[in-house]
Amino acid sequence: MTTTSTTAPPTPEPSPTPGAVPAAAPESGSDPGPAPGPAPSPSPEPEPEPEPGDGPTPAAAPASAPAAESPPSGDTAARRTALGRYGEDVAARHLVAQGLVLLERNWRCEAGELDLVLREGDDLVVAEVKTRSSDAFGTPHEAVSDAKLARLRRLGAAWLAAHPAAHPRGVRLDLVAVHLRRRGAAEVEHVRGIG
Repeated sequence: MTTTSTTAPPTPEPSPTPGAVPAAAPESGSDPGPAPGPAPSPSPEPEPEPEPGDGPTPAAAPASAPAAESPPSGDTAARRTALGRYGEDVAARHLVAQGLVLLERNWRCEAGELDLVLREGDDLVVAEVKTRSSDAFGTPHEAVSDAKLARLRRLGAAWLAAHPAAHPRGVRLDLVAVHLRRRGAAEVEHVRGIG
């Protein structure tokens, strides 16, 4: 088992949309008047207001926003999902920077899901990503039990069965632990060959 640990580079701030012009603030004491251009046409039917708990509508987030700008905040199931997605983004970038080739993310079958499927040389690498903002509920290493390892082996075999053209020399299970900090970049620990 080999362990490497690095600090992920901070995610760059998103750049403004090309061609977008920032709105100018009106001068103090002046009435800006109506906006130039054609008047908006009234919609035939008002859109219903979202029910509490429905979550954001598809229009709530811009389509051009990067998948993982910064770690999410709050304490909900949506936060945990976003935290996991952020950790997978950080882990995927880290592993690709280390020379692995990303084949698939979040591959699903009836038996479950693989976080990352990669190739390193002639080996297939199944990477389990664990993201933690604290160790209050255990370390990432503690979250990978013998039962989880057996499930990852079965899922790796299912991935190979679904991809008959892949003929790896071997299959390796890796753990990528992403430790979030209060400030700065996440720390990434890659443990090769966990089971």
